[in-house]
Amino acid sequence: MKRLVILADHSLVVHAIRLALRQTTGLEVVGLIDGRLPVTAQLTDLRADVVVVDDMQHAGPVAASRLREAREALPDAKLVLLTLSMEDGDLEQAFDAGADTVISKDVQSVALGTLLREVAVGKIVQRHRGTPAAREPLDCPLTTRELEILRLAAEGHTNSRIAHELWVTEQTVKFHLSNTYRKIGVTNRTEASRYAYVNRLVTAEAQLAV
Repeated sequence: MKRLVILADHSLVVHAIRLALRQTTGLEVVGLIDGRLPVTAQLTDLRADVVVVDDMQHAGPVAASRLREAREALPDAKLVLLTLSMEDGDLEQAFDAGADTVISKDVQSVALGTLLREVAVGKIVQRHRGTPAAREPLDCPLTTRELEILRLAAEGHTNSRIAHELWVTEQTVKFHLSNTYRKIGVTNRTEASRYAYVNRLVTAEAQLAV
């Protein structure tokens, strides 16, 4: 049984999370903490495996502070931010503060319970793939999704890994790659990867890691 703590400033949020967990096995709520105040001492005492941090009605800096405190107090815990905003800047702030996963408040309650359970057991690790160092070539014929898949393929990920990371089927990945090959005039993954590197579609960090 994984121990879960909720940091929130509104009883409705707590109720929604409890409702989501009602039909989910493997998680036990062991603490409810007011997220508007520093929480380091309380978290240390609770020994949580998972900490769910509410975005405090989109108060990004406050949520980020709670995430940093949670990471310091519980370095091995899974930190989840529950938020209304999925904008790139807000996601980067959350991950920089220590979040392992960000979940939109728009998900269905049953889905939220399942996602929290999978995060708790280490089956979901999600980091926003911002590409500040990458650029699209002039007159790039690819769609946003095709570029995203091409970048991942160029970084060495398998179709299965790409599908898992983007939450799509392998068939969808193959379909987009096939369209990509046709649009950029190549015939295989190697040539497509070379196109990505030549056109600097892959970040410098990713190139060093390959």
